[in-house]
Order: sequence, then C-alpha cells, then structure tokens
Amino acid sequence: MRPIRFEEADSLVRTQIGEGLTRIAVSAGRLETGRAEGRYFLRHDDGCAVCSATIAPGTPFYLDPNTGEILCEEHGRSRRSE
Repeated sequence: MRPIRFEEADSLVRTQIGEGLTRIAVSAGRLETGRAEGRYFLRHDDGCAVCSATIAPGTPFYLDPNTGEILCEEHGRSRRSE
C-alpha cells in the first residue's frame, strides 16, 4: 500500500483522523484516543522517520502503512512514487 497523504497536521503532536483510518493507525502503533477534542488521532510527535523533520501544524505529511513511519512532504512524496 502506498503512503497515505494528510493535507495538514493539526498540531506538533497529533492529527485527528476518521474511523476509516483507525485500523492502519493501530497497526502502526500511532492511534491515540480518549481526548476531549475528538475521538481518534494519529500521533506524529517523533517527526519524519527519514530526516527527523518536525511535522508542524498546517503542513502536509504522510503515513507509510507498511512500516508505520511518519514522513515529511518531501520523503513521503518520494516514497509514494516508488
């Protein structure tokens, strides 16, 4: 499966996701629940797995469902085109 692109991060730590992505987030070890702001969140506080770039609020990022890695825009786009 190709990396999944998220249009923009909600915060430095997590981004709210819909129920359809929870299974992928669980298998990646990145699902967070039980917050007042919403039901399901994808945790990305460790930044890009390739270059360690911070995933800043308002910036796009990727989740590689095969590896569970979070990727910045540059590395996610590159991996998606492979």
